[in-house]
Formats: sequence, C-alpha cells, structure tokens
Amino acid sequence: PAPLWRGLLGVLLSALMAFLYARGGIAYVLGFLLLVPWLHALNTSVGLTRHLLLAYALCLAYTAAVFPWFAHAISSYTETGVFLGWLVLLVTAPVLQPQFFAFVIVRFITRKMGWAKLAMFTGSAAWVAAEWLLPKLLGDTLGHGLYPSVALRQAADLGGAAGLSLMLLLTNEALSVVLAARKQSVRGFQKPLGFAIVLPLLLIIYGLFSMQPTPEEKLKQQPSRAEKSSALRVALVQANISNYEQQREEKGTHAVVREVLDTHFAMSYDAVVRQHADVVMWTETAYPTTFGHPKSEAGAELDSEILSNMRAAGVPFIFGTYDRDDGGEYNAAAFVMPETGLLGFYRKTRLFLFTEYVPSWLDSPNLRRYLPWTGSWQKGSGARVLPLRLADGREIPVMALICLDDVDSNLAIDGARLGAQAIFTMSNDVWFTHHPQGAALHQTVAAFRSIETRLPQFRVTTNGFSGVIDPNGNVLAGARMGERTLVIATLPVGAAPVTLMLLWGDWVGRAAAGFLLSLFLLAGFNAWRLRHPESAELASSTAVFPLRVAVLPSAARYIAGALRLFSRGSLLVIGAVTLYDEALRTNTLAQIRIFSGFF
Repeated sequence: PAPLWRGLLGVLLSALMAFLYARGGIAYVLGFLLLVPWLHALNTSVGLTRHLLLAYALCLAYTAAVFPWFAHAISSYTETGVFLGWLVLLVTAPVLQPQFFAFVIVRFITRKMGWAKLAMFTGSAAWVAAEWLLPKLLGDTLGHGLYPSVALRQAADLGGAAGLSLMLLLTNEALSVVLAARKQSVRGFQKPLGFAIVLPLLLIIYGLFSMQPTPEEKLKQQPSRAEKSSALRVALVQANISNYEQQREEKGTHAVVREVLDTHFAMSYDAVVRQHADVVMWTETAYPTTFGHPKSEAGAELDSEILSNMRAAGVPFIFGTYDRDDGGEYNAAAFVMPETGLLGFYRKTRLFLFTEYVPSWLDSPNLRRYLPWTGSWQKGSGARVLPLRLADGREIPVMALICLDDVDSNLAIDGARLGAQAIFTMSNDVWFTHHPQGAALHQTVAAFRSIETRLPQFRVTTNGFSGVIDPNGNVLAGARMGERTLVIATLPVGAAPVTLMLLWGDWVGRAAAGFLLSLFLLAGFNAWRLRHPESAELASSTAVFPLRVAVLPSAARYIAGALRLFSRGSLLVIGAVTLYDEALRTNTLAQIRIFSGFF
C-alpha cells in the first residue's frame, strides 16, 4: 500500500484535470485520463476505509474544481456572503456527487471477491447507475465535457450523456491498468491500451457517419415548396432585465412590470415587422405574475393588453409566466395564438430544490423563516406538446422546457415521442451573471437534448446565453452574457428521426443497474453453493444426469464457429437496418423472412 499522501496527490491531480476539462475547448481530451491518478491511488490502497476516504477527498476536490460558480450563485440568490455559498457547496458535495461513493464501494467489493478484471466494469456501471437512481441537482455527468468534440458527442443519440460517461470511465480504468503494468512487458498492458484506444475511436467513427445534415444542406436538398413548408423562423427576445425583486423594492411592482412588457413589446415588434419571424419567444417568467388568471383588476388589464398586442402581431408567442389552479401556482410557459388567444400552458416539471419548492415532508413555517427565499410552486405533470399555427397556415407541434427541465433527458424524449418537431427552451440564468461558466454549462447540457432527439432547439434566457441549436448540438446563432439583443434564426423542422434514445429512453443507467443486480444474484448463488456443497454435487452428478460429450473435428468446429459468428453479426445488421428503415420496422413478415434467412 502506498502512503496516504500519495493518494491525496492523485486526488489533486485528478481535480486539476477536472478543473481544465470543465472549461471546455481542447481540454475535452483530458476526460479520457482525468481519473487515472485517483484510480492509481485506489489500486495501491488497502481497506474500505482508505477507499472511502479517497472517494470523499475527490468528491470535495471535484466539486470545488468544477462548480465554483455554483457557490457564487448560492450567495447571489440568498444574498449572503460568498463564504456561506462555498460552505453550502462543500457540505452538500456528497449529495451533489454521490457517484464517487457508489463507484468505490462496488469496485472494492468486486476486487475483494476475486473478480479484479471485472472491477473496471462493475465500478463504471455503479457510477452511471447511481446517477440514474439518484438524479443530481444540476443534472451533470462526466460525458457533458465531451461537448466540444462534434464527432464524439453524436453518440449521445445512442446512450445519452450517460453513455458518454460510461465510455470515459472504462477508458480511464483501462489506462489505469496500463499505468500499473508499465514496468512489465508490452504484453502486460497491450489489451487495456488497445481497449482505451479502440472504444473512443468507435464512437468517433459512429459520430462522423451519424451527423445530421446542416440546416443549409437540409434546405438545399429539398424542393422550394418543401423548403418553405419545413422552415421555421424564430425570434428569441433577450431583454437583459434582471433582479426583479430588487427593482420592485426600488420602483414598485407596477413600474417594473410595465418596463418589462414595454421592452419586450418593442423588441417583438422589430422581430415581426423587420425580421419577419414566424414565432416570438420570451424568457422564463418574463411576465412575472399569473397570466389568464389575474389576481386583480390591474392584472386583468395587463393580460388584456398582452393579448391585444400579440394578436396584432399576427404570429404565435411563447413566453414565461405563472399559471394557477386549485392546487397552487406553477412556473409556466404560455402559448398565445393570434386568432384564438391563449392556447394553453406547459407547467415546469423539474423544480429547483429550496428555491422553487420544498418537499411537503420537509416544509414548515420554521424552515421558511430561516430560508425566506424558498418558493412554493407546484410541479407540472410532464412533457406537453402544443401546435403552433403560423401566419401562413402551417401547424407545427412543439414542446417547451423551462430552466432545469432541460437537464432531464426523459422530458425531451417524451415530447419527441408525442410528436414535437422542435424544442422551445426558456431559462433565467441571472444568478450566473458574474460567473458565466454556469450559464455556459447549462446551455451545453441543453444542447444534448437536441442530439438525443435530433430535434432543433430554440433557447432564450434573460441575460445570456440565448441560442439556436441544430440537431447536431451546434449553436448556430446566440447572444453573449449581459447584452440586450434579438437572436433570430431559421431552421428546418420535421418529425424526429428514430434514435436509440427515443426507442429505449435514458437506458444506460437502467442497464447498468440491471448488470449489477445480475452479478449480485450470481454471487449469491455461488455463496449458496459453497455453503451447501452436497446440493451442488447432487445437481451436477452424472449418476442422476448421465453426461456424454462428443467432440467435433477441428474443421467442423471452425465451420460451426464461423456460422455462429455470421448469425450473430446478421442479427446486429438486422437491428441496425430496422432502426433506420421505417418501412421494415412496420413490416413484421419481412422481418421474419430476413431473420430466418440469415440466422
């Protein structure tokens, strides 16, 4: 066993690489080896206590290196000192990053059972399974750091960001084996080094072949009439008005609402009249009170004014506001059509803990006295798709996501399954004004929803970063932090193409949990056999079950092996063809014929 200080040095090296990795750019390559120093420390440590200590140390160091902006966001939101923000961040680090502990425990137990070669797979499976079972507050995962690689990130339509995380974990594990065997012969680390090279290479090849055509290429490939019918031009209004509460205290509620509406109306007029937008989108809670359910006569007058202006514009509007019913109030997106007025609401599903809501079992007057900023919004019921009827008569089904909703793969997938042809995302990232890395990470996470569903996305924020995202995850047009601007772009829309994520949902975490459960049952069965050897001998006795073995000649075995390889390869080809061929996917008889012929 190595001394503890060497283990902590490995933790610091991994945290330093994580710090650079989280800042994007070419540093994404560090994702393939950022855990290697820490893994080397685990491999040279003895005892579960030492392993848990190293897990806790990296949990703290990783949180401090990757999420320093969150500490400042906490202090900004709560209007307390930065010290308290950092204290909250570090104290809650094990809750924010529980995967480190699951990884270490499962990996340690696997190695203790004598399955050392299997430990790299069980530990990695435990990591992604923990992130699936214990959804993290910020929805982050290691795979998000691969966003700068256009080719690698395309594999998110297979397994989401969790699939990319699994690939990174396995690659790091393989390189840690190479490090441990560096003083041995080449044969000692040949296989793990090949694995560490081939696995990312396969994803790069997949990404290069699976990238969708760019909007320009897609529109050029279509006839002029189809081009017009598939194009959607959206205007995102980034008004750069923030700190509503502070302005309410200084100017009064009515004056603030008046300024917000006047600014949005003026920018929307420019978007419709001069920029010829098909749809106008405002940000989250742009209208900071209930819409359609006014609380006063003044509120009813503002509602009427909003509807009159939007009807006069002649295009659909989507904007953030509040909705309410007998159950309470909701953070919502309102859909307003020029002919019919208010079409409906999408209610935010993923609320932020201790800011937008508190679990009912924890809520109390005392808690709200100590945390006066805590909200009381209710959760929405999930994805909802609403039809936008454009001025030219086209009707395009779209879905909305609000702020933290866009970290949830399942919400976007559910919307795509319901027929959405575009994602409309709105957020208020004002808490990251002075530390824009948090806002940039939020946009990166949102971009993965477009890759997973292959749907275009129009994302508007209060003061940055607003952007238009294509199905490959590219930000085609955007706004910087802290500027008042219109972001306008035209993207082709249509039914979501079939991806593995759409077929199976966010499946990687579930599959990893199933893999670990299977191993647990196998280990339990083996333990039972050791405790009951007489039962095991009886079950395998040749006296009860006479056994005869016929060995084929070598040539026959080679032929049989080739046939098995051919049949299994054929099955993979059939699956791939069925995935991308709509006609074959609905023709059961053709599937049976192909299967019978090849398999």
